Amino acid sequence: PDDDDAKALRAFFDGERLTQIPAARKKRVVVLRHLLQRFEPGRAYPEREVNDLLRRAHDDVATLRRELVDYGFMTRQNGVYRLGERPPPRGA
Repeated sequence: PDDDDAKALRAFFDGERLTQIPAARKKRVVVLRHLLQRFEPGRAYPEREVNDLLRRAHDDVATLRRELVDYGFMTRQNGVYRLGERPPPRGA
């Protein structure tokens, strides 16, 4: 990660725990990309397992799950989640 990304991660994480979900889009994207490291590419995850992995970071798993899908980092079909095949382009 670049310096801005590292700064955002330090500001919003206490160890593995996310202290709060950033309101600013740029910082939220950095946090979501960091959370993606908890998932294996090519693997299908039932919603319960996604929740368990995200709960290690923050209790509001519904918001994190929704954000991961809305930003295109993950796909959801019939309650099954997968990492997106290609991460969306990084924007401003």
